[in-house]
Formats: sequence, C-alpha cells, structure tokens
Amino acid sequence: MGIVNVNDDSFSADGSLEKDVLVALIRQQIAQGADVIDIGAESARTNRAAIEVEEELRRFRLVMGMWQEIWQACEPIDAQQVWPPVLSANTWRPEVVRGVLELGAEWVNDMSGLPDAQNARLCADAGAALLIMHSVGEPKVPHFHQQWDDVMASMLRFFEEKIALAEAAGLSRECLMLDPGIDFAKQKEDNLTVYRNLEQLTVFGRPLLVPVSRKTVIADVLGIADPRDRDAATIACLTWCMQRGGNVFRVHNVEAASQVVRCFCD
Repeated sequence: MGIVNVNDDSFSADGSLEKDVLVALIRQQIAQGADVIDIGAESARTNRAAIEVEEELRRFRLVMGMWQEIWQACEPIDAQQVWPPVLSANTWRPEVVRGVLELGAEWVNDMSGLPDAQNARLCADAGAALLIMHSVGEPKVPHFHQQWDDVMASMLRFFEEKIALAEAAGLSRECLMLDPGIDFAKQKEDNLTVYRNLEQLTVFGRPLLVPVSRKTVIADVLGIADPRDRDAATIACLTWCMQRGGNVFRVHNVEAASQVVRCFCD
C-alpha cells in the first residue's frame, strides 16, 4: 500500500497539494509495484488541528477525480500485482467517508477506531471495505499517557467488539481488515509488544494491515530523528510482520517494500 499525502504537513515531509506532483507520485508507486494506493488529505499528527470537512473533501477530489485516468496510463509490473490497483481513502469523519465513497474509494482506511456504526454502515451501503484501526479516544488528539496492563488482550477484546459492531451495521466480515494501530495511543514497549505478538490477531481470520513505515517507535529504538532516514528499519519491521501474519503494509518507500514482498511471495 503506497502512501499518498494530499497535504503539506505530513510528519515525513512527503505530502503535496500540487496535482501534478501527486499524480506523478501515484504513477511512480504503481510502477514500483503498489497493489493499493492510500490517499489521505489530512495529517494524522496530533499537533495539528483537524481541517474543515469541505477542505478535506476538496483535497480528495483533486486526485480521486482523476483515478481512472491515472491508473489506466500504467501497466502492472508482473502477474502478482493487484490490477487495477485498489483505491483506498484514509479518513474518519462520516461526512468525509460518504464523500470519498461517492468518489470511488474501494476501501476506507479509518483511524477513528469505529466509535459507532456510521462508517461501517456507509461502507456496507457502498459495497466498500473498511479497515478498523485499534486506538482509544478521538483522532487528532494526543494519547501519550495511555497505559495498557496487557495491550494484546485489550486489542483482542477491541477487535471482537468492533467486528460485531460492523456486522450489526450490515457490513460483511469479508469486507473488514484490521490494523493494530502502531504508534496510536501506544508507547514504545506497547508497539514492540504488538510486533512480537502480531500473530495473535490472526484469530479473527481477517487481513492484517500493518502501518510500519517510518514510525515513531523506530525513532524510539534507534534514535533516528528524521522520518525519511527510517526506511531500512521500516523494511526490517515489514519482514518481521510478514512472518507473523501481516498481509498489507502501508509504506512510503514502495520500491523497497515491493521487492521484499515479492521475495517472500515468489
């Protein structure tokens, strides 16, 4: 899953509001083997206020309105690549979720932790998939002091409850993916515990998306301040998680990640 940030305040300084730059990035990621393009219009950084709903939708339209034109100008690099690539929208407010589904999003990458059934119901109505990310509290609010007695046990209960909530809203279990929410309401040791015990989440029988790319936990362990210098460690985390049940990896450096995945899948 290639990350495309339609903003100018991404933590890894790789976002843009220029259409030509974004289109070129998407085509580059597809050419490097991306199976999914994940478009986000708002930085998840907690030291930034949430942007207005209409501004977020405007940013999504900038790129999603050209999606067919973008991918049709590309070719798959091999028979393993998902084709056409899947279009994912990284958002969480129901007003925006409704809008991106109307723009053609095939799955919603929701960092809200599904506090209610609204986004699940919207995805069910649109025939789209939904990713449920583990976290606590509202997005865009720092949770630096969250403490877990047993982060894995809490996560297992969380996903059991949220899957039931989504199914009650009419969304098939087959349309659900799970995300352990690395760095979200988790401290260094929590994140490392999740990595070490990721296979526990396979009990739900749903694909696991692991957002490994350039995470703060890498800085916590290795002291690498600049996110753009964390790609080698990102690949190490990806490789580890592939061996423990991870299925989809959300990354900035698609070329490196694609090479690793193809080595394992060949």
